[in-house]
Amino acid sequence: MAKNITPRNENYPQWYLDVITAGKLADHAPVKGCMVIRPNGFAIWERMQAVLDRRFKETGHENAYFPLLIPESFITKEAEHIEGFSPELAVVTHAGGKDLEERLVVRPTSETVIGHMYAQWIQSYRDLPVLINQWANIMRWEMRTRMFLRTSEFLWQEGHTAHETEAEAEEETLKMLEIYRSFHEEYLAMPVIPGRKSEAEKFPGADRTYSIEGMMQDGKALQAGTSHNLGQNFARAFEIMYLDRDNERRLVHTTSWGVSTRMIGGLLMTHSDDDGLVLPPRIAPVQVAIVPLVKNEAEEQEVLPVAEKIRADLGQHLDPLRIRLDTRIDLRPSERFFNWVQQGVPLRIEIGPRDVKEGNAILVRRDNREKIQTPLADVARQVEQVLEKMQGDLLQKALDFRVANTTRVESYEEFKQVLEEKGGFILAHWNGSVEVEDKIKSETKATVRCIPLPGYLDQEDYKPGKCIVTGEDSPQRVIFAIAY
Repeated sequence: MAKNITPRNENYPQWYLDVITAGKLADHAPVKGCMVIRPNGFAIWERMQAVLDRRFKETGHENAYFPLLIPESFITKEAEHIEGFSPELAVVTHAGGKDLEERLVVRPTSETVIGHMYAQWIQSYRDLPVLINQWANIMRWEMRTRMFLRTSEFLWQEGHTAHETEAEAEEETLKMLEIYRSFHEEYLAMPVIPGRKSEAEKFPGADRTYSIEGMMQDGKALQAGTSHNLGQNFARAFEIMYLDRDNERRLVHTTSWGVSTRMIGGLLMTHSDDDGLVLPPRIAPVQVAIVPLVKNEAEEQEVLPVAEKIRADLGQHLDPLRIRLDTRIDLRPSERFFNWVQQGVPLRIEIGPRDVKEGNAILVRRDNREKIQTPLADVARQVEQVLEKMQGDLLQKALDFRVANTTRVESYEEFKQVLEEKGGFILAHWNGSVEVEDKIKSETKATVRCIPLPGYLDQEDYKPGKCIVTGEDSPQRVIFAIAY
């Protein structure tokens, strides 16, 4: 157990911050609620960006960029939107040494300014669909902040699309949700459940909001990504209209969807341990650290060429930029091991003079500390296999944890007991009313995380039942949890 990290079972919030500090992921910024993302943290974000950006482009989306500053009048055009974001807005009132004629809002999200531009770009059905994404920073003046999970400024991508029909918009909304789901599970090894948000939890101005929900090691839920079918609400507010095939003017149907640097917080809380960061191989900026074990110049001359050859051989199979050769021979091996452990590097290769003579190297997994002796001639192939197995093992471990900490309840008393004694996800019947959801939230702090889409729960969970609070009809079980 690392001395610079508080154990999870003693103080989970402090453990989280300690792992960020030890892994050199981020620091607090001079402005309260903001953070400085350090190179280690930003490298993870860059990996996330690269994979997602490719997937967006494979589905026909293009990148663009829209302004950081938005006229306040734009925000007020969609009533539900301004009501939902009003407490979080940062507003610019002075610039150039004088008061502004119109106040400017630092973007909390870009539906309004993008809606304004789409109204100019879209004239005919031939202009549709419009499929645009932007990578940007966002400002929401949060009262309670925590690095990566909830900061006043954060990085994200936001997709904004416009379509002829409601059916096309719904298809787009669910398509992007599936991209988020598969990315989290295939790359972050983070199992998530996709579903529709309740009316109380949906995005301000949306007809329907969908999300993916993950379970963290403390049993709390994390909303890891959202996708919104905005219907014609923003199209109506910004007069985004087109001539249809019958030469009639119609409003478009729009969507928006996004994930953010919050994914780094979710990644950390899904896999890391009391020694520090644990990263799945597919998303890790550094997949392999090669650590030569030498005591003097003679051993250095004997071992370093072999270590260099290992790096070159691995570079034929892996991305060379994601392999590190640790030549800091002035540091003790334990110090170098500790450094790579805390940075979450999935695999460490140790090689010393005895290993060279015997023609072997030692592979050490970060997640379970398993040591694997491997012939030098077989290192590259073995590394590939070990990394792939580790990726699968991390996903399965997280999935097993979620299963073990998901409980079905039949009454409100049982609900409250499970929440207090065990936590995690609770599958319960609910009548769909905002009043009941508000009652549960005020009394327990738990909310409806999502109404799961078909196929992600046991078949029994999709059968009708009775609301745990009112006894009224409920079409299926939903997921309740206390969330970040």
